[in-house]
Amino acid sequence: MESNSANNTVVKLSNENEIAILELDDGKANALNHDVIASLIEKLDEVEDSGAVVITGRPERFSAGFDLAVMKSGEGPAREMLRSGVELFLRCYSFPRPVIAACNGHALAAGAILLMSCDLRIGTKGEFKIGLPELAIGMSLPLFATELAKDRISKRHFTKATALGSTFNPEEACDAGFLDEIVNEDELLSTALDRAESLKAIGKTQLSLTRSTTRGETIRKIRDTLEDDLSRFVVKQ
Repeated sequence: MESNSANNTVVKLSNENEIAILELDDGKANALNHDVIASLIEKLDEVEDSGAVVITGRPERFSAGFDLAVMKSGEGPAREMLRSGVELFLRCYSFPRPVIAACNGHALAAGAILLMSCDLRIGTKGEFKIGLPELAIGMSLPLFATELAKDRISKRHFTKATALGSTFNPEEACDAGFLDEIVNEDELLSTALDRAESLKAIGKTQLSLTRSTTRGETIRKIRDTLEDDLSRFVVKQ
């Protein structure tokens, strides 16, 4: 059944067998702006008692990252958008239920950070790019992205993924650590739901405690350094 809670129809919420499905579809690149981020956080709050959560995008576009129009509109709006984006990433990263990403297309910049914030990332075969190309498009890579990359990206690919701003095709992204497995396009959502089904029996309290022991240090560092991190963030105009 569809949720009527959020006023942003770009993010649709449905439920299947106690699994919440969040579908991001703006008809374009699935950019993350203030409204979309707020809607995603609101819907995550709604489904905290679900068995598990699946986050997916539109065909060929998981998310192209933060809205570049906002990024280039001035330091104030850009930093506020990043601040709310960090709240979204940490909400996923510390969520008390398993979070599965069904990546059905390009996942760039904040789109790739969203992947790193999810527990299990399932991708689809295709001519898609995944990665953190901030340096290549005139931006610095924020510390919050670097910290999540330290946790999720393989050491062998870390420099290429961060300091060089490289992007990866789905197979390479799986090797690098942005994805965990790749399936055919027509199997993506069913595979994500199968994985969610196998994980939904995990206890909420037990998972929350494990999040604290395995991810607490990363979360604290991101929060403690966020204001300084945002103050140093540079966008090439």
